[in-house]
Amino acid sequence: MTKLAFVFPGQGSQYVGMGRDLIEGFAEGAKVYEQAAAVLGQGFVDIILNGPEEGLKQTSVTQPAILTASVACLRILESHGVKPDFVAGHSLGEYSAHVAAGTFTFSDALMLVRERGRLMQEAVPSGGAMAAILGLERELIEEACHRALENGVVEVANYNSPGQVVISGQAPAVEAAMAYCKEAGAKRAVLLPVSGPFHSSLMQPAADGLGTVLAGVEFKVPKLPLAANINGDYVHTREDVASSLIRQVSSSVRWEECVRTLQRDGAGVFIEVGPGKVLTGLIKKIAPGVGLANVEDGPSLEKSLAYLKESR
Repeated sequence: MTKLAFVFPGQGSQYVGMGRDLIEGFAEGAKVYEQAAAVLGQGFVDIILNGPEEGLKQTSVTQPAILTASVACLRILESHGVKPDFVAGHSLGEYSAHVAAGTFTFSDALMLVRERGRLMQEAVPSGGAMAAILGLERELIEEACHRALENGVVEVANYNSPGQVVISGQAPAVEAAMAYCKEAGAKRAVLLPVSGPFHSSLMQPAADGLGTVLAGVEFKVPKLPLAANINGDYVHTREDVASSLIRQVSSSVRWEECVRTLQRDGAGVFIEVGPGKVLTGLIKKIAPGVGLANVEDGPSLEKSLAYLKESR
């Protein structure tokens, strides 16, 4: 029987109104949004559903908002008897994966990601930047970053898929690395509309702060195999969980390795659980031939349930 992986999206997948028909059409979805309102206030849920978009883009709002929409989709899938064999999440999405694995309660995860978002925003130095490098081998991108260090900090933030890597750091160094990547044959090098140099060593103050927050939260060993962003390997102990989430803030997201680990261990179908289809697009490039589906609203749920019935 084909094994199933749930994967959860990160920041950037949000949109105003996400989850509206999950609330209107499914008791499980409505309950998740009610829980979110109880923890973070009805005003938080109102921003998810009604905007304004600028409010939803604030990192301390975006992160718990995506978590909320993703967990609503998760609970609805679970109510239909769909359970994963593996889980993983991209950056922020790793917290949704931990909720699915029973590591954290949803309420605790909400508070954690709100604090994570706040700490990341506060840690943003002036002049930070990120850029996507398309169509160039990772080794050449790493070499370009090394060459650009004379201009400041620049590091690989995301190993997203073959041919898509994101770099992060101080703007002059990022721009120099982009130029070196173009010289080396990159198809494109594009600055991203982000508020800071996330997943770089410049985020170390946020990582340190998150360590303090995590120390005050009770959590369990994941009940499902969960591939962590920091190395693409599974976390096995409470210490692994804490260490991986702290290091993740200032380290590269090794999404390609996460997907390859799950595929190696038998995952033949991946469902993106939460808003958007960013991860679905990346997985197509990482693991051609695996089954793919997504759940973010009523129509996509019906389509995915039908697909799973046929494929499994």
